[in-house]
Amino acid sequence: MHVQENANLPNLIREVLNSRQPKEIHKGNHSYRQAGVLIPFLEDKGIYKILFTKRTDTVEHHKGQISFPGGAVDEKDNSLLETALRESEEEIGLLKEDVDILGRIDDTLTVASDFIVRPFVGFVPFPYDFVISEEEVKRLIIAPLEIFETEKSESKGNHYAVEYEGTTYHSKAYEYNGDVIWGATARMIENLMGIIAGRLPLPESKK
Repeated sequence: MHVQENANLPNLIREVLNSRQPKEIHKGNHSYRQAGVLIPFLEDKGIYKILFTKRTDTVEHHKGQISFPGGAVDEKDNSLLETALRESEEEIGLLKEDVDILGRIDDTLTVASDFIVRPFVGFVPFPYDFVISEEEVKRLIIAPLEIFETEKSESKGNHYAVEYEGTTYHSKAYEYNGDVIWGATARMIENLMGIIAGRLPLPESKK
């Protein structure tokens, strides 16, 4: 498949995401906190990719983990989408007016920190003058969307035994250039790919 045949991929993703009702997790009697994250989707020289952040070791939650821009809801936020966009600007300098929201995927839970996370998929311009918060983000990771297609991925979405802060977590995980994407972030990716799998023509990666 030629790259130009996928020029409308963001709109196709928008159609797929908006054709379903995302699953929501409600707090009930639990003391879960709420968070919103942005899954930044971009196109780089004809290749569609997803942007992640490698968190610093000084943040309050998820130290050193690979995650999406986002965080806990703030009293001034009017919605979880507003939370995701505000945090994205604070963490990586991505302005909300530069994000084209394509839709939502299902809520997910973090195991270690008891957050209900609501993920929003957004198409962002690239190249972009990202401004990284040195307190929160160590570096950016931009990975081709294709590697998360389980049947094509060398990582194959393996399950890893991850040692983190003295506890072993058995998690779905993906490996890219030596970085292991695990936990809630890996589950969000798995959820996204499960929703769009078979319904979208994904471009071939360039060698």
